[in-house]
Amino acid sequence: MPTAIAVTSADLVLPPPDAHTPTAHVLTPPDRQPLDEAVRETHLLLEQHGYVVALYPSSVPAAFVRRLHTVRSVLESDRIALLGVDLPPLGTAVLARQLRQLSVCDFSPGVLGAAVRLLTHYVYAGALLNSVARLDRVPVSLTAHARSWMPGSQFAVLAGPTPQLVRTGGEETLTGPEFGTQLTFAPGQLAPDWVTGTLAPHWRVRDVREAPLPAESPRWWGTGRLVEFAAAIPDISILYQLVSSVRREECHWCGLELIGDRCAFCSAPVPPHEDRGALPAGAARTAPAIGRAR
Repeated sequence: MPTAIAVTSADLVLPPPDAHTPTAHVLTPPDRQPLDEAVRETHLLLEQHGYVVALYPSSVPAAFVRRLHTVRSVLESDRIALLGVDLPPLGTAVLARQLRQLSVCDFSPGVLGAAVRLLTHYVYAGALLNSVARLDRVPVSLTAHARSWMPGSQFAVLAGPTPQLVRTGGEETLTGPEFGTQLTFAPGQLAPDWVTGTLAPHWRVRDVREAPLPAESPRWWGTGRLVEFAAAIPDISILYQLVSSVRREECHWCGLELIGDRCAFCSAPVPPHEDRGALPAGAARTAPAIGRAR
């Protein structure tokens, strides 16, 4: 069985792009599930899949994040990766879909978990907003705040990979990806015309798909009058090539294979090149902060 991809709400599970892409497991919030049931649920998931990569957007309540870490601590398992994602909710859902695609490839669990940080840089996630007065996750100038109070104002905001904010209707536009993408959009209480008729052609996306607005999106963006969008690579062959092109390492703490500079499962950093191999067998090591939320 492929490594399980888990998310914190059902609206983060987008339709699969093909018949081979598995779904994601939806974790239950702590106010709807006792701890012992959460432990049994996660244990069963580990028994079925071997490893679990769980994603959660930064807007998820702190109690939910604490529950995730409590379950992992109770199980004393190093086969659960808990990865907080700074992308907005729809961007997190798109990222989770990419991981679901890659989970059926020949990547080890450590590489798949570590790929989250890599793929995040290739997801262009933003929203069309009628106001930025309560937006606190992207830098907002005083001028933009003042314009939020003007009737009919709308703002295009990019949260990642590089934050950007422009007022629609002007000459300035959002900087888009320089590679082929599929644009997923989720309407809130605004019409999606600007996203589908202006942004999509400007970004030269290959395809446009509509999705339900995640429940966490209004809180993340500070308003329910929005249209959230995310452009990302849809082709599994390109995703595979992207992840495969990164040098692989072995985690010096848990032994899993990884890419990048940190293990997704135990949080241990990759030692600098000059220090690798310097630790003899049995030498003392500093344990990584396994219980710390990422």
